[in-house]
Amino acid sequence: MKRENESSVFDFILLGFSNFPQLQAQLFGVFLVDYLVTLLGNAIIIVVISVEQSLHVPMYLFLLNLSVVEVGFSAVIMPEMLVVLSSEKARITFAGCFAQMYFIILFGGTECFLLGAMAYDRFVAICHPLSYPVTMNKRVFLKLVMFSWVSWIMVAIVQTSWVFSFPFCGPNEINHLFCETPPVLELACANTFLFEIYAFTGTILIIMVPFVLILLSYIRILFAILKMPSTTGMQKAFSTCASHLTSVTLFYGTASMTYLQPKSGYSPETKKLMSLFYTLLTPLLNPLIYSLRNSEMKRALMKLWRRKMDLRTF
Repeated sequence: MKRENESSVFDFILLGFSNFPQLQAQLFGVFLVDYLVTLLGNAIIIVVISVEQSLHVPMYLFLLNLSVVEVGFSAVIMPEMLVVLSSEKARITFAGCFAQMYFIILFGGTECFLLGAMAYDRFVAICHPLSYPVTMNKRVFLKLVMFSWVSWIMVAIVQTSWVFSFPFCGPNEINHLFCETPPVLELACANTFLFEIYAFTGTILIIMVPFVLILLSYIRILFAILKMPSTTGMQKAFSTCASHLTSVTLFYGTASMTYLQPKSGYSPETKKLMSLFYTLLTPLLNPLIYSLRNSEMKRALMKLWRRKMDLRTF
């Protein structure tokens, strides 16, 4: 008789949208273009901010870290997702599934905290501009960035190890596009109630609480913007905050709907669509939101382009 903590499953099958084979073929092309544009857009942001000294301020250095997260997020999910869409049933090893889940939690959680740090940065810059250089100095910036990364390295290790400590006795078919916690947890042949409580509590504390604090920060920012005497300054501040708030709402909203109910609540197809919002759409939109709506980024990009053309001339 097999012991309770032993698994008889050594790999998993990712079903994707196997019930809709024609849809899978169409989505493959869409997702491939999405992946390439996401990598290109975020790579441009990373290069421009790294090269342009005038952008070495907290606001843009936070954006650089966010782009690194988005590149990592996409690189962990998209190649495997394209394999799933190009085949009826794609296999992934136990170790491969573990690794993918670990990095999804790491990059997803780090993005949660970075978005919160960016909201705090904008709050201080707009509501307390005179004290901004002191409040958001290099040391504070480094602490916020390090906390965002290191804390989620630890959380990802604990959560992923906990999920894969459950026995998996079969079936081994994950009705999803990648190894995300909720669909993998559904295959566990053990009582996962304690983990579900942890997941629900963690989602409230790690996703919903920062989201509410960000919204409150932007309410304060909105009142501060409305009091600005300069129309130009008001428009610039509102444009910056509106773009950030759009990204925040899209990411936090879909992620919270997925993780607040890890084993029930929505149909598998609905869960897949919600996952696509924060794993595909957000990494794609962030470069567009932060670059096309930001005059300083556009100037830095044009400056870099002219410098490259001048070098070609000589």
